[in-house]
Amino acid sequence: MKLLHITCSPRAQESHSARLAQAIVERLCAVHPAMQVQLRDLAAEPLPHVDGAYADALAGKAPVGTAAGALVRSDTLIAELVQADAIVLGTPMHNFTVPSALKSWIDHVLRIHRTFAPTPEGHKRGLLRNRPVYIAVAAGGMFLGERARQPDFLTPYLRAVFNTMGLHDLHFFVLQATVRGPEALAAAWDDALRQVARLAAPQPAPLELQD
Repeated sequence: MKLLHITCSPRAQESHSARLAQAIVERLCAVHPAMQVQLRDLAAEPLPHVDGAYADALAGKAPVGTAAGALVRSDTLIAELVQADAIVLGTPMHNFTVPSALKSWIDHVLRIHRTFAPTPEGHKRGLLRNRPVYIAVAAGGMFLGERARQPDFLTPYLRAVFNTMGLHDLHFFVLQATVRGPEALAAAWDDALRQVARLAAPQPAPLELQD
């Protein structure tokens, strides 16, 4: 089995989201020892924003012979998704939503006719086969539950992104109030790690059919 591990915090392994995502990876490898892990570190190797050449290629307006080159990076990132039997994503919450590094990755992989297709009714149909996606989220404040004190545009956005591509088996692991003192942080870690400890082995995803 292949596991795609995506991380995007600028704080690298000092970040809570990266450490929680690593705990998830280690748990999945423990219950499935044959797991092969591929790391995509969006902070250490940031992706450029999509540019005019990319937009022209998608719209069919690129000069003859240039469209394929404009989409090479997108093709590579989509191939990583296609080849993965499971995905682990670690992300902090920045200004109520995803960091810019993760947004750039999303713009490259959420691509018409490759990971989703429009329907006659105006909806979007996912083209990727469903597989487990484990999402580790860390935030300094409280954004879920009765004690939430800030809006959450991150979890519904990521749910919409992955659902649009056909990925519906989503599992969120959340660390909240990471700046509210050592006791609150320790309690948040205890809750998250208990959830991680209950993870079972993911099932292999069916083979992908690509046009």
